[in-house]
Amino acid sequence: MSSDEEMIWTEKYRPKKLDDLVGNDAVVLRLKQFARQRNMPHCLFIGPPGVGKTTAAICLSRDILGEHFREGYLELNASSDNRIDVVRTQIKDYARTTTFGGIPFKILVLDEADNMTPEAQQALRRTMEIYSNVCRFILIANYSNRIIEPIQSRCAVFRFTRLSKNDVVERLRYIAEQEGLKFDREGLEAIYEEHQGDLRMCINTLQSLAVLNKKVDKQNVLEVLGSVYSTDISQIIDLSLEGRFNDARKKLQDVLYLKAIPPEDVVRQIYREIVKSGLPDKVKVEVLGYLGEVEFRLVQGSDGEVQLDALLAKMASIKK
Repeated sequence: MSSDEEMIWTEKYRPKKLDDLVGNDAVVLRLKQFARQRNMPHCLFIGPPGVGKTTAAICLSRDILGEHFREGYLELNASSDNRIDVVRTQIKDYARTTTFGGIPFKILVLDEADNMTPEAQQALRRTMEIYSNVCRFILIANYSNRIIEPIQSRCAVFRFTRLSKNDVVERLRYIAEQEGLKFDREGLEAIYEEHQGDLRMCINTLQSLAVLNKKVDKQNVLEVLGSVYSTDISQIIDLSLEGRFNDARKKLQDVLYLKAIPPEDVVRQIYREIVKSGLPDKVKVEVLGYLGEVEFRLVQGSDGEVQLDALLAKMASIKK
């Protein structure tokens, strides 16, 4: 098997130029202006996972730096390197190094910058100011409210949105055709629906189906992902709203432990079912309010089962 065949498809089919990016056309247009001018300010890319933020940063850097991309580009994951000493050593040492060989400036990309501590962000702000003539920063984050205001004010902010269903499905179709997969459009749409437009996750699922030598259809997509079928979630919702907390909790534990569905996925599935349900608006509003609290706490690292049990308890107490 060749090295090309062994590659992860998210890397194999990652766009190399801004012209090849999928979706977010208005953002891409502005970035192309930077590339044409071979100049750019510090940038902050904000948006949900899998919409092309990191790829856009790489493409912009490649278009500006050209043949000097390798020596003029550095990417760090701020989630693992989020301490203040990393800013004061590794980041500062790279930022202050003088450019050479016709490079207008170096580019340093900090992925998951919203995971940096406030102290590290304050140190980074100072570094960005001092060395802006030789190094430009691209910060990538999911949540803008976790980036301190002094950094935001020093960056051109670009907000990336979820990719459209058609954009994602067409990209998946292109990859499936290139890889010689058997597929139907319903299967590709099922991948999109399960991952809510996260193109990276969609491509990973497509590759998983290929490895298992399965046709890309809806049934196989749900089987590979171990998805919670809507009937399971509907039963949990109905039992909770009927005040049958213990029965709802037992069904929830079956979903969590017998079907091995992560709590985050259960929350998303409950959200989808509530939104499209025929429940009274008053009930929908209460449930969605509780769901928002649970989702926030899960992101902060709270115990998934405890949070979902609390959600069912609150739903059981709702008076229709």
